[in-house]
Amino acid sequence: MSKLLRGLAAGYGAKKLGGGCFSTVLIFIILWWLLRNFGIFQ
Repeated sequence: MSKLLRGLAAGYGAKKLGGGCFSTVLIFIILWWLLRNFGIFQ
């Protein structure tokens, strides 16, 4: 369940911040990593 919430949060942030296809994927990966490292949604 925590991975799902983390994925939704990262996806929402990537959609809002990303401009193109590549940048959206890159932002999603960065947000996923940051949320995992700071212990959010664990």
